[in-house]
Amino acid sequence: MSDIEKRGGKSPLDDEKSLAQVIGREAASPPGSREESRLREVSEDGVDESFREKCHLINECLQHEIGFGRYQKELFLLSGFGWLADNLWLQGVAVLLPQINAEFNPPRVEYTTFSLFIGLICGAITWGSLSDIIGRRLSWQITLCIAGIFGIASGGANSFVTLCSLVACLGFGVGGNLPVDGALFLENIPQSHQWLLTFLSAWWSIGQVISSVIVWGFLSRYSNDKAWRLSFYTLGSLTFGMFVCRYLIFTLQESPKFLVAIGHDEEAIEALTYIAKRNGKTISLTADRLLALGRSQGRGNKESLLRTLKNSFAHFSLSHVRPLFSTRPLAINTTLIILIWGLIGLAYPLFNGFLVLYLQDKLTFASSVSRTYRDYTIVAVFGIPGSALACLIVDWTRGSESRWAIGGRKLALSISTLATGLFLFLFTTTTTEAAYLGFSCASSLTQNAMYGVLYAYTPEAFPTPHRGTGDALASAVNRVMGLIAPIIKIVTTSRDGSSTVDANVPVFISASLFVVSAILAMLLPIETAGKAVL
Repeated sequence: MSDIEKRGGKSPLDDEKSLAQVIGREAASPPGSREESRLREVSEDGVDESFREKCHLINECLQHEIGFGRYQKELFLLSGFGWLADNLWLQGVAVLLPQINAEFNPPRVEYTTFSLFIGLICGAITWGSLSDIIGRRLSWQITLCIAGIFGIASGGANSFVTLCSLVACLGFGVGGNLPVDGALFLENIPQSHQWLLTFLSAWWSIGQVISSVIVWGFLSRYSNDKAWRLSFYTLGSLTFGMFVCRYLIFTLQESPKFLVAIGHDEEAIEALTYIAKRNGKTISLTADRLLALGRSQGRGNKESLLRTLKNSFAHFSLSHVRPLFSTRPLAINTTLIILIWGLIGLAYPLFNGFLVLYLQDKLTFASSVSRTYRDYTIVAVFGIPGSALACLIVDWTRGSESRWAIGGRKLALSISTLATGLFLFLFTTTTTEAAYLGFSCASSLTQNAMYGVLYAYTPEAFPTPHRGTGDALASAVNRVMGLIAPIIKIVTTSRDGSSTVDANVPVFISASLFVVSAILAMLLPIETAGKAVL
């Protein structure tokens, strides 16, 4: 039994047993009919028939000729670096807030987190949108470089304003990772291994663990001011090292589906040929077969990057946004995705971004810095199994031929999100270290499962020509809502960190938002489980 059948899906070649037969069928169509198909109205997923047919051929090539080999394994590792860096800095800044506050004594130390989210918003919009204009490769390579440089520089900040400025700049680099990395990885793997996009979230938890261990190690050995600076230097150097691995060690190919979307069919075949060679395989798909289906209206091969950017932005006019709402099902799905990302964008940092500060105010055992960070590290470790849990349920279906299928992305997302909200409600009842650890570890596991499914479903639900923009919109709204988290924290606490209202109020808000997100997840009209992405 094939990998697809095991996951309840159906092989695209059940009726056509070889790629040659599929290509032959396409070639046999009269040229006039193929040209007419390019002019047909877009289907419910927002792509025209010409691009759909080309993606079908590329998916068959990936599934039955290239397979999942060395290239995809290396891409999984290096794409994981982007997810790792995202949570590395989210958690790194969060756990260092008390030490930053002790040295600079700013009006509100939460402005550090506010600055980070400003950068994350700008980065998500910029790099996610650019990936649909100039391609995935440049965005994929440069984001970690920016984050690493400004991360290292942040450790040398001589004032709180300077620190916030540098943190915003590193956020600009980090913010582009998730929208681009997921799309690039998804577009280079066969359908049978699309579930691995969910497992990429394991890197996100690993980033939290690494950040916690590094900060805990320095705080146990050095004074506050030296510890947070050494932490920034170390996290920045680690991020820059990941950029070096991406740029110098790995030869990344542009996404074949993106190349087809902009009319570069020949380059798409070159990319597929390189990937196949890296895997020790050969392909039978040729540029002539793609060109026979018509060429997309993309930029010319000789057009410079500067001219491409100028022309793209001059004629942008929401050209990559409107197609995401071009049909009723796609419009509803896109709207719900953005809403879910926005609600979770507020809920997650409202709890996790200030967890150490909550503990200092709420729990007596938190007075021991070393013990607090030890517990924080334990919580981070428990997030890693969440990725494995998500992989087990994300493609779990029953009776794929039946009208009613149980499982898939939507159910997995809804259950994991609802469980997160319930565990946070229970967290507000904690009065002992054991109870704190139990509910925090449980919520860490379900949160990572939730993010694993969400980060897999989102790029799958958007078509390739506009996937980067769709991811950018969702991620940007997520970060914009994240800006509200430090505002709520500022409003509900005094300058010294003590609560001006019930200390559980921010956690209650967070839990409620997760529950609402779980309900919205069940209303998503599009299920992507068992389907090859376009």
